[in-house]
Amino acid sequence: MERISELGTFLRTRRARLSPGEVGLPDYGSRRRVPGLRREELAQLAGISPGYYTRLEQGSGTHASDAVLDALARVLRLDEAERSHLYGLARPARTAVPATERVRPSVRTMIEALGEVPALVLGRSLDVLAWNRTGHALLAGDLPFAAPYDGIDGRRPNAVRMVFLDPRYRALYTDLDAKLRDSVGGLRQMSGQWPDEPRLRELITELHGESAEFAALWAAHPVRTCATHTLTYRHPVVGPITLTDEGMLLPDDAGQRVVVFHAAPGSPSADALRRLADGVRVP
Repeated sequence: MERISELGTFLRTRRARLSPGEVGLPDYGSRRRVPGLRREELAQLAGISPGYYTRLEQGSGTHASDAVLDALARVLRLDEAERSHLYGLARPARTAVPATERVRPSVRTMIEALGEVPALVLGRSLDVLAWNRTGHALLAGDLPFAAPYDGIDGRRPNAVRMVFLDPRYRALYTDLDAKLRDSVGGLRQMSGQWPDEPRLRELITELHGESAEFAALWAAHPVRTCATHTLTYRHPVVGPITLTDEGMLLPDDAGQRVVVFHAAPGSPSADALRRLADGVRVP
């Protein structure tokens, strides 16, 4: 039932953001009782019956075909991340989830070998499973470095929890609103990909109770990929620094990804990154 609710919520939010005029339908202005497209309008444009679409949105219909999902994605103007999320909600893959996430020793050795390049390993619920010294200094120098990378509350640091609940981490971002939106979108994508991950459910429940910002953004049902971002940080040690991060999935590690950060060669940010690395270099 939880997955059914997720699919219905996602479809309703995407209907609501499209006006009839945008898709070539008459707009009756104030006489419309719902924002965006009505169910029957969406069904008409997608070439399916209103009753079938209603059952799909309410979760009482059978699994939709590729043709139906493609038609809905086209009419709703979904981007690639949203299209993938739609398929995941309509056809949830039940994958066995390991009870505890661990970083393979070779992955840990790899990120440590990157030296002055900041790097970390994120898990399925966006917990920080490992980081190298420069990555730690960049994002969370106030937290303990040593394994198991516990935060101040005795838990692993979590990239989404910190950006909503940790004032020091929030202060890093010059465009905090964009970071919040991306964080919720990435968490939504992971929850669709790993529906049986209890850690994800616990995190979402916690943030709903602790952050009104999170609850409002989550209700809008954003979906984002976690592949790459270019962000400017307000770093307490080296000052402003603009870095691009690249997330790379580890195919043998059930949803884990390595994230590395780099600056444009020859830029002031590259100089700042070298200073940051010099400050944490172990003799």
